[in-house]
Amino acid sequence: MASNDPGWGGKKNDGPPDLDEIMRDLTRRLNALFGKGGRGAPQTSAPPVQNPFGFGLIALLIAVIWLGTGFYIVDQGKRGVVLRFGKHVETTMPGPRWHMPYPVESVNIVNLEQVRTIEVGYRGRGEAGPGRSRELKESLMLTDDENIIDLQFAVQFNLKNPEDFLFNNRDPEEAVRSTAETAIREIVGKSRMDFVLYEGRAEVAVQAKKLMQDILDRYHSGINVVSVTMQNAQPPEQVQAAFDDAVKAGQDLERQKNEGQAYANDVIPKARGNAARLLEEASGYKQRVINEAQGNASRFSQVLAQYEKAPQVTRQRLYLESQEQVLSNSSKVVVDQKSGSGSMLYLPLDKLMGAPPPAVQQPAASQQPAPAPTINPDADARSRDAFRSRDRESRP
Repeated sequence: MASNDPGWGGKKNDGPPDLDEIMRDLTRRLNALFGKGGRGAPQTSAPPVQNPFGFGLIALLIAVIWLGTGFYIVDQGKRGVVLRFGKHVETTMPGPRWHMPYPVESVNIVNLEQVRTIEVGYRGRGEAGPGRSRELKESLMLTDDENIIDLQFAVQFNLKNPEDFLFNNRDPEEAVRSTAETAIREIVGKSRMDFVLYEGRAEVAVQAKKLMQDILDRYHSGINVVSVTMQNAQPPEQVQAAFDDAVKAGQDLERQKNEGQAYANDVIPKARGNAARLLEEASGYKQRVINEAQGNASRFSQVLAQYEKAPQVTRQRLYLESQEQVLSNSSKVVVDQKSGSGSMLYLPLDKLMGAPPPAVQQPAASQQPAPAPTINPDADARSRDAFRSRDRESRP
């Protein structure tokens, strides 16, 4: 720069430039820019005249740009938290918004619908293997029956209050992880190992979610727990083999119990049915014997009445009925040879005994009645003699 430059004085190293000279030079350049002078304008020795309009235009342009920095847009599912000198002023809803520009006000956009995930007992989103590291300090827990289990689970959460989330949490993810570990240890410590590992895994997750939400609400964290997912639950690796043997033995026990129960379900109804059948048969036999005894007693009373009226005839009739009953059940054939000549004709007795009795034909109304059967006096006399001889033998 030349030594006679008005911006630096007439000598070298005379000090910093004069502020009035700088403003005049800036005004001169702006006038040249807006057509009020320029490089082709004649130079005069008259002092430059200050233009206050140029300063106002610059100030206005700077103010417009500064105010324009206060516009912002809040997307759907988000909230804008406006701070004025670090103090919360308002929370804006989705849409185009404006706030006093920095450094007067600032805005923090908080996503309420975003689902965040933390892992407890492991790190990494992959399955067990190289992409997934275990955190034994978090996963090893003690159950109510004094057994140690290795429990890994994931917690998904979103936000329900942006003000509480911003102002009441220093590290939200670490707070959720600590709360989840506290809740799950309390639930596991009150449960038995088999319940946590098998039938109660879903119930443990539900209880952990409820307890976590209660703890987070108590501290006004503004966090909403969406779900608790059990990733893995098993005994420690040192006792895994022994635990597998115990599980197999328990499964065998349950299988044998089921087989025994199935056999009992098959045998017991049959036994109850047989018992009921025997009871019914015994009741029927009892009733039949009672009825037969009553019938025999009634019949004996009737026979006694007839015997008192005609003793001889009644004895004869009873004898014949007894003989008929005995001989009808006997396979022997009695042949009377007293009236014969001593010779016996050959008869097919086996066929006669096995053949059914001939059917009795009913006579028609127009036919003559059948003649009365003739009574053999010799057979009648023989039967009376046999009855008398039996009566004499029975007397004392």
